[in-house]
Amino acid sequence: MNNPNLPGFDAEFSSLDDYIRVITDRIWEGGQIDDIYKYYSDPCVVETPSSVSTALEDVVRGTRATLAAFPDRRLLAEDIIQSGDAAGGFLSSHRIISTMTHLGGGAFGAATGTKIHVRTIADCVCRDNKIIHEWLVRDQAAIAVQIGVPPRELAMRWLTTSQPQDLEHKAGQAVWQKSVAKAPPAGYFSVISNDTQTQMYADAIRNFANHPDKNECAKSYDNAVHHLGPAGTTRYGQVEVAQYWQQLFSQFRVDRFTVEHLAMQQGDGRADRAALRWRAETQHEGDGLFGSPTGKKVEIMGINHVEFYNGRVLREWVLVDEIALWMQVLAG
Repeated sequence: MNNPNLPGFDAEFSSLDDYIRVITDRIWEGGQIDDIYKYYSDPCVVETPSSVSTALEDVVRGTRATLAAFPDRRLLAEDIIQSGDAAGGFLSSHRIISTMTHLGGGAFGAATGTKIHVRTIADCVCRDNKIIHEWLVRDQAAIAVQIGVPPRELAMRWLTTSQPQDLEHKAGQAVWQKSVAKAPPAGYFSVISNDTQTQMYADAIRNFANHPDKNECAKSYDNAVHHLGPAGTTRYGQVEVAQYWQQLFSQFRVDRFTVEHLAMQQGDGRADRAALRWRAETQHEGDGLFGSPTGKKVEIMGINHVEFYNGRVLREWVLVDEIALWMQVLAG
């Protein structure tokens, strides 16, 4: 029986927020991995900064591998920013903080017993009780740092242990040249909010990408802005936030910057907030965190969440997978 408030979905789900929370809990914390077959379409396009896949079995295998390495993983929902509709597909931008312990071997090496905190944002298009397209960014560098492995070393390890056929869809080659999923599923169109403060924020990130300028922060960010960035880093105030964006885009010269999704959430007892998914096609042409310039093509896929106060950004969460960037810089 369908819920009239959420057309096409089972009656047990009162809202899109409820749907995402419940199925996430069932699959991950409840260990009901086979529910993936129930709640994901087949095929289902899944895009990450290091891969693009369509096979549902890849989702299942990835879930099992993560739980094997981190069997006590919890997925604590910090926020779910919603957009879309039944006709085109609902979209949830789900920000998660995970607590977990590195108890098993896998992609991150032998178990270290280390307690981990890591943030993930998953953008999911949902229609007819299933997830039909997902964009997922996990802060892999934060995991590396906490288990004592330099992000560069982990990226090299992943490059050298992958089979040649695996690299076809890994970040060692520019993902935008290989992607089978640039166009969303038929009938789905990305939401681009026309809210003034949300558009101002998206313009600020676009301007940072194209013309890194510290003055951009003064226009769009509160003086006391709190920024949570890649590798588990934290910054405070306009100066430090401007430095982050300047340092990122002074290393990677942007050839093309695209806003893929921009949604606004208001009126639910919380601060006005927005979700922004963006993609930058760049050249590695500057010194910095990622070493000396290599001239390599590097795609940066980011998902940001922000909260506003008086029309300016007071809190910002930026999810960029620095391991995927390292893999593109280091790839032969």
